[in-house]
Amino acid sequence: MTSGEVWLHACCTLSFEVSVATPMVFMLRPRSSPSQWVAAEEYDLSPSLPVAEFTDGFGNLCQRVVAPVGDFQVHTEVTVRVTVEPIASSTAGFVDVSKLPHDTLGFLLPSRYCESDRFGEMATEIVAGRPPGYAQVVAITDWIRSSICNTPLSSTYPVSAVEINQRGEGVCRDLAHIGIALCRAICIPARMVVGYLLGLKPMDTHAWFEAFIGERWHTFDPTQPGTGGIRIAIARGRDAADVALYNQYGPLLLPNEMSVTVSQLERPESG
Repeated sequence: MTSGEVWLHACCTLSFEVSVATPMVFMLRPRSSPSQWVAAEEYDLSPSLPVAEFTDGFGNLCQRVVAPVGDFQVHTEVTVRVTVEPIASSTAGFVDVSKLPHDTLGFLLPSRYCESDRFGEMATEIVAGRPPGYAQVVAITDWIRSSICNTPLSSTYPVSAVEINQRGEGVCRDLAHIGIALCRAICIPARMVVGYLLGLKPMDTHAWFEAFIGERWHTFDPTQPGTGGIRIAIARGRDAADVALYNQYGPLLLPNEMSVTVSQLERPESG
């Protein structure tokens, strides 16, 4: 995919039936960055209630509420200008750990769902003969595509890289976990991203991973062909524990309805 700019419009609606007033933290607002500009945004709660917003340790925007008893709905819409970056050169090189930026070092360590310390031998075998850096991450991504089935709805909760390797199938989040673990096992920083992907089937929120090579973060998605795809990033973190669209603190609370739409715009609508 060649470089350029694309306008996307995305909507997400979550509906809950709350039996006990429940503290919740949502992570539904994308931030502007060099690769995406948030031009317009709506964020509606029904019923309306006070919201406290904060930025977590990874720079993600979080909204803190106490969900009231009864029907509770969160609806978000966003219009974003996305910069589509060209596919990275296969010569994008490995960055020695001693020269990595300070803020990437945490993405080399094992985390809850990415047990990179248990994938050293396997990762080394997968990337054997590949030049250090971009080509190694491509080899990892290709291995996941050929070895782990992307099966929507196959897991309803986050599963670790070790479990997914044993299972041989998972959802996008799970495939990202094993990609992250394999990258970290060969000292390439890797992190999880959640957001929206234009044309995803079935449509839903999506997860992929980024690897730090050639002095910047690059996108990799084992569930999609190639390295392209027009995306809006909502949140980034070490693994699914850091980037959940919502967390509840109390009895288990699952949405009784969730809808997501993503469409391309010719131009943003004027307000």
